[in-house]
Amino acid sequence: MKNLIKLLTLCVFAGFLFAACEGPAGPAGKDANETCKLCHNPTSVDAKVTEFELSKHGYGEAAFEEAGSTGCGPCHLSEAFKFVVANNTPVAFTIVAPATTYSNPYATSTSKAYGEINCFACHKNLHTSFTEADYYPLTTTAAVPMTFYGGAKTIDLTQDGGKSNLCVKCHQPRPFTNSNTNKNVLNYDSLKNFPTAVFYDAARTDGKINVMKPGYRTHTHYGTAGAVYAGKGGIEFGTGYTNSWHTTGASCQDCHMAAITGKAGGHTFVAKGNFNGCNVTGCHSEAAITSTSTTKWSTPRAQVKTLLDQLAAKLKVGTVEIMNRNPDTEANLWVTLTTNKYDGYLNIYDPINNPDGLTNNPTGTFKATSTTGFSAAQITTNNTLPVITLTNAQMGAIINFQLCLRDYSLGIHNTAYTVTLLTNTLAILP
Repeated sequence: MKNLIKLLTLCVFAGFLFAACEGPAGPAGKDANETCKLCHNPTSVDAKVTEFELSKHGYGEAAFEEAGSTGCGPCHLSEAFKFVVANNTPVAFTIVAPATTYSNPYATSTSKAYGEINCFACHKNLHTSFTEADYYPLTTTAAVPMTFYGGAKTIDLTQDGGKSNLCVKCHQPRPFTNSNTNKNVLNYDSLKNFPTAVFYDAARTDGKINVMKPGYRTHTHYGTAGAVYAGKGGIEFGTGYTNSWHTTGASCQDCHMAAITGKAGGHTFVAKGNFNGCNVTGCHSEAAITSTSTTKWSTPRAQVKTLLDQLAAKLKVGTVEIMNRNPDTEANLWVTLTTNKYDGYLNIYDPINNPDGLTNNPTGTFKATSTTGFSAAQITTNNTLPVITLTNAQMGAIINFQLCLRDYSLGIHNTAYTVTLLTNTLAILP
């Protein structure tokens, strides 16, 4: 009897609860669930959510690691991304008094530095009209000032309604800064215009100041694909730069959101192994692009891999490689893209991140974890201050190597630009 009374009480409560639920299209309690089902059904939202679980936006530790970070948040955290878009946060470095050096304003507020990337990051109108119309417009399709250049260059991919600009907003390299001087964006033009000039020398005696001290994590960061795809972001030694058809004729969504095959396509954003986006009428002369295709797939990728291998081989101080090798298949996302398994970092000793790194001293034989045969003074010096000298050409080559390696596509995003950039960089190095 008591259980019956409880059941009746719950039913009455539920009646009040659902009577208070008014759907957008009908009287109280009648049509709300029907409206939800316009999107929340097996072929629409439900499918997209399942696909998204396979995307790197949907899993991984980035959102947890960067939670609370106002500087990293705009690309790693949903609320932070929406904040910089809504506020049109600038990327041009400025001096804000009382500071006397430049700082990067591209950051979120401390109150918005949270949230994993989710549906609402890209689709700003979800749950507005409660219909499929809420998928659009996207959060942004505006031209993207490049943070790498402090806003001096802009990427604007207008095809497909500018949807690619949404991707490029995050998938672009971060800037190098004059860390030892005014903290402004590095003058990239000086690297190509004065290639033989000294960029860094730990023992300078000419009275000039090193503008930046290279370290293990001196790098373009990871999201370089958008810049390569747009044909911008490299230190453009020499001439002859052009872009592949992709830059103006295709969009990121064409390939990365093609009809799903296995765990690739759709809202997984994975293109690997899925050629559905390539094999549409008018895109390629080959009947179909596959993993064994030569002209449009294996040949250009093999060419870029060879160029990366050759560039890494030239990037040395004495006999020591500048670029860091890392055979760890989990830690090194780019492990298969070069023969020697470079990860894009610099081969410099770092007690936390790279304790096995070689210090770039003139002999090239000292390893941080093997001190046999070296004096205490040598060990102290080599473990704390890499004895290296880099020219402008070498620094520019490092940037170009990182840019093309971390593009991840081995040139497929923009073969013409990638091949010219790497070829010209090889030619400028001794």
